[in-house]
Parts: sequence; structure tokens; C-alpha cells
Amino acid sequence: MHSLQPLRLKIALDMMGGDHGPQSTIPAAIEALCELPHVDLVLCGDSDILTHDLEQAGYLNHPQLSVQHASQTVLMTDKPSVALRNKRQSSMRIALDLVEQNKVAACVSAGNTGALIAMAHFVLKMLNGVERPALISALPSTVGSPVFMLDLGATVNCDSDTLFQFAVMGAVMAEEVEGIVKPKVALLNMGEEEIKGSDQIKRTSLLLSECADINYIGYIEGNDIFSGKADVIVCDGFVGNVALKTCEGVAKLILKRLETALKNSMSAQLFGWLIKPFLKSISLGVNPDQYNGASLIGLRGIVVKSHGNATKEAFLSAIRQAVREVERQVPVKIKDRLEHVLIDKA
Repeated sequence: MHSLQPLRLKIALDMMGGDHGPQSTIPAAIEALCELPHVDLVLCGDSDILTHDLEQAGYLNHPQLSVQHASQTVLMTDKPSVALRNKRQSSMRIALDLVEQNKVAACVSAGNTGALIAMAHFVLKMLNGVERPALISALPSTVGSPVFMLDLGATVNCDSDTLFQFAVMGAVMAEEVEGIVKPKVALLNMGEEEIKGSDQIKRTSLLLSECADINYIGYIEGNDIFSGKADVIVCDGFVGNVALKTCEGVAKLILKRLETALKNSMSAQLFGWLIKPFLKSISLGVNPDQYNGASLIGLRGIVVKSHGNATKEAFLSAIRQAVREVERQVPVKIKDRLEHVLIDKA
């Protein structure tokens, strides 16, 4: 019996976005070709730059690659409203247009987050039953399996209905992308007691506790984000973005302090050499590049946002994330779950 071959997928990449542009995106795309032979990539950006770099790397005429010229680039300093109005020929906008036109199954960009959110919202529109988009990412945990956290910055001010929708979408992501059965959903709050938190948090908690489709476990505090108590953690975009950036900063601080301490004496240097493989594994475990790829969910299409300062590894990780979401048909699953939940609520 012949094994089934995976269906071919096509993904659009914003090659010019981010701090490094083609310096990171070209090597990531090339590595993706070897790792994902069933995936075709449309490279959106300045065709002169891209064809030159591909020729230098020996991949100019690769059958899995095509170049879509873009005469503009969205800068990291561009205001979202300005980018939306004036950068219609940018690599970011063209990649999103290809998703809207069903010419590709997903878009990956390391570009300006605000501009990407604004453009994606305008071009792809929201799913029925979803009021606002959310950025969600899988983060490491002490139990091995990742924890999904949203929103990480797409929607700053959220009412209880929006947070409820985020919880539903987050649960679908955990189930479909990571295969977690009945993922445990929690609200990020200033305490675990029912009396703590804002009125909108308390109202969201009530809505979730009354929803049979969500495995809601109550509140969780910031120090338990990585504990594995919850599979999905829900908060508004302001809180989520600050929490994520703080955690990344603390992780870097600890590793830097440890590195400095191990250089202070000959004995410490010897000890450091002995435990170097162990430290490397820890560093990889908390490195954002390994968990790179925040998905902009709630849209009628798949958009994955990579770090602005993404390395080759980080952008490759975002490409992998986009492929997983396409293969699991995440927007369709979110749409179906929301419709089911809204019918039950009615």
C-alpha cells in the first residue's frame, strides 16, 4: 500500500519586513524548502534584491519558489494608518492580498506589528462572531507542553464579550495545533480569588463558567504563566504584551547573570565548561526563536507574525507555524466552534 503524500500548500512570505529583511528571510525560506517539500513559497518583495540573493545562494530557479514583486516596504517606524493608506504596493500588503484572493493559504511577516494588524483586518475581515483579532503564541512551560497566551497586543482594550471570544479561539488553537484534549483555559488576573479583578474580568469569568464547551479553570496569576496549570491563558492586549516582554527580559537577565558568574574564576569557568551542554539546552528551551510565530487569529485567513528582529531560525519557526495552521484548517475550526458556542448561549 502506498502512503498518502501531503497536499501541496502555498504560503506567502513578506520578505522585506522586520529589522533584517532578506538577511533573515532568504535563509529561512531556503531552509523551509528542504524541511517542507510539500510547501511552495511566494516571496513578496523587491524582485531585484530577492533574485540577486537567490542566485547567490543557488536557488533562483527552484521549483518551490516564486517571486512576487513589491515596490514598497512597510517600515518599522510607519504608523499603521499611514501604512494602510499609502503602502498598498508593499510586500506586506501584497502577501495579505494573495491570501484574500485565495492564491496562497497563509501569510508570514516579521514586519511592523501595528501595520500588519491594521492591513490584515482591512484586507481579510473578521470571522462571523468575532469582534476583534488577537495575537496568540505558544510559550514554554515547566511541564513540557506549551501554554497558549492571548492577546499579546492586537487589541488593547477588551470588553468581556471580546475576552470570551479570545478564550474560545485560544482553546481551538491548543486543540488543533498542539493536540491538547479539552485544554484548560484560565483568565490572567491579579489574584485567584473570585473577588479580585476588574468588572470586565469578573463578567468574563461568569460567561466562561457558564459555557460547557470551554474547560474553564478560573483565574491564574502572572507567576503561574509557565507553570502548566493552564493550557490557554486569556487577557487583553496591553496586559499580555507587557507580561510577555517582561518574561523575555527576565529570562535574558538570568542567563546573562549566570554567564557572567561563570567567568569570575578558573574553577567557575571549568564548571561552566562541564555544564555548557546543559545550559545550551536550557537557553534553547526559553529562547523566543523556538516559540516564534504569534498568530493573528479571528480573521478569515491565516496570518503569522514573526519577531521584528527575527533571526533565520525565528522566521523559519513562523513558517512552520503557518503550515500547521493551514493543515489543521484553524480559521474554519474557530468559525465552527464560535457558531456552536453562540447557538448554545442563545
